[in-house]
Amino acid sequence: MRNNLRECGPAAITLLALVVAGTALGIRYGLLENGVLPRDCGVQDAPAALCAFKTALVQGFLHQRVGWVSLACGVLAFALASRRFAWAGWATGLAGLVLYSYDPAAVGALLSLLVLVRPHAERGQGEGEPGQQPADGLGVGRLG
Repeated sequence: MRNNLRECGPAAITLLALVVAGTALGIRYGLLENGVLPRDCGVQDAPAALCAFKTALVQGFLHQRVGWVSLACGVLAFALASRRFAWAGWATGLAGLVLYSYDPAAVGALLSLLVLVRPHAERGQGEGEPGQQPADGLGVGRLG
């Protein structure tokens, strides 16, 4: 699968960014800081499903876990040139930037973004062919 902006342009990257950032902002300001989720889940009257959701959400950004997941995905995407890890790192990085995990999430998101926008040479062109010189793809003639 080719890795270039013609197949997956900046529109897809921007769309994912808007959806993930909007969802994370809604969770942070609409649920957590607005007091919609139960404050004390230790009482008997607290709804179990909302308490479980709140616990999972808080555990997700406790010790910056969302950011570390983004950083791990970003490093793997950059090292392996893997678009799957890059998409995961980009999405979790954006969520981590909003949900209190901004230090590792910023690095993971940027590493992932570098992989998503990096052009990739097509098969059969460039360094894989025998007899190919580095200047052949530049369109520069021999100087001497």
